[in-house]
Amino acid sequence: MKKIFKIEKIAVLILVMVVALSSCTKDLDITPKDDQDLLGEDFFANETAYKRLLAGVYANLSLTGVDGAGSSNIDGLDAGTSQFGRVLLYLQTLSADQMIWSYENDPGTREIQRNIWNADDPIILGMFGRTHVTIAFANNFLRETTDAKLTERNVSQATKNEIVRYRAEARLLRAMSYYYMMDLFGQANFTTEDDAINAQPQAYNRQQLFDFVESELKAIEGDLADPLTNEHGRADKGVAWMILAKIYLNAEVYIGQGKYTECIDYCKKIINGGYTLATEYKHNFMADNNTNSAKNEIIFPLISDGVFTQNFGPTTVMINGSVGSIEANGAALGVGAGGWGGALRLRKQFVQLFDASIFNNDSRNTIISAGRDIEITDISDRDQGYILEKYSNATSTGGFGVDQTFVDTDFPLFRLADVYLMYVEAHLRGGAGADPVLAVNYVNALRDRANNPQNNLTITDLTLDFIIDERARELHWEAHRRQDLIRFGRFTGGSYNWAWKGNGTNGIAIPASRKLYPIPAASLASNPNLSQNTGY
Repeated sequence: MKKIFKIEKIAVLILVMVVALSSCTKDLDITPKDDQDLLGEDFFANETAYKRLLAGVYANLSLTGVDGAGSSNIDGLDAGTSQFGRVLLYLQTLSADQMIWSYENDPGTREIQRNIWNADDPIILGMFGRTHVTIAFANNFLRETTDAKLTERNVSQATKNEIVRYRAEARLLRAMSYYYMMDLFGQANFTTEDDAINAQPQAYNRQQLFDFVESELKAIEGDLADPLTNEHGRADKGVAWMILAKIYLNAEVYIGQGKYTECIDYCKKIINGGYTLATEYKHNFMADNNTNSAKNEIIFPLISDGVFTQNFGPTTVMINGSVGSIEANGAALGVGAGGWGGALRLRKQFVQLFDASIFNNDSRNTIISAGRDIEITDISDRDQGYILEKYSNATSTGGFGVDQTFVDTDFPLFRLADVYLMYVEAHLRGGAGADPVLAVNYVNALRDRANNPQNNLTITDLTLDFIIDERARELHWEAHRRQDLIRFGRFTGGSYNWAWKGNGTNGIAIPASRKLYPIPAASLASNPNLSQNTGY
């Protein structure tokens, strides 16, 4: 059982904050389970309430409801199609060239992995809704922690001092939510704590969201904890720097301006922040990745715990789902022997990135191919296609997570290896301030950690084509691939196709409009300030 920033019972608080939800979520009916639990002044009589309320904001990244993993606090949204990490994984990874989901009767999955989604897709609604709920909860926290309210409640100076950091973290989680809205949808319902709760939200476009995320993260930097000094699962300066580095790396996509120098600047901050690579690649994806050598590589995790935060989130899905239908290898991964019967497999184009002999013993190559055909011509045939053993519910010391379905493995939303590759890419794209020697050293460090014999690359070996492939080898199934392919001009059009892209067995071109997901129909109906994205 993990000793973490405790969010295990905060699902109750999430459910009862209906009184504070802004109308940015009014297309989603969020209701408390117990009217007696509604937050009132009695709740704040104990000063520990403020940390518990902050935990509720974090909890929305892991939990979906109070009545077990299958429950949802948003009426009309299933727990499986509204868990934040899971829908992020679907929209960033399942939609691209690395992963196939066998059970296409699961709502929305068929459309996402074949790139034929529409505005009624429940996974798209789940992402839009869940992310806006985080924004609403953050706004509520900020409304309840103003100087005036704290003074009115006679809050001690010591607690007031702590709340300065709590407020910065709530603002960071809100900014991160707007970052994902900018990336996936290009617009969002925009509200802050200064907006009236029942006011019709504005609709912010990509430029407005970019400007807000940038300014907000810079404004709160001084109030956040230094890197690696906060409780496990809580954000610090490193997380703010990571989001800034991400928006700068993708700025040409978002706002039509290259900001690669700024990306390098923030990558430097992260690299100099005390983070270090895990001694073994696999440590990042194990049940004890909060305590093993990965604890100083993972910049921000989405918490998973087999007892307290049971959910059908990304690591539970990937570990159970990657158990092969032929191999029944779940016991080695720390789940049931049969797992979910071959729910997840690999598209051929990803497998081929490991074809060269130098990747035979590369520790990032956890592909299982024996007795299998690389081609997937029938998605429902779970014996077709290779499988992957990247994530596990095993520990680095030889044990396993406490539950054989709901895993203890945190999802590494951001980690240092990504920063190394971002630094190199931003340099190759013309950003100023990078040291070419360090750029080479960072790539070679990843190769060396992976036991890859080609760990003496030079600057002439580092090209953008190399980087996009190396990002796939290092960061596959970590919810980056769609964003990467868009940045490299390979997601839409037909210059690069993969199995089942555009609903073609071997892949076909898809229109440029697919670089953005549609605004869900229910959200459009609730806020006339939103407009549907082109092509939907």
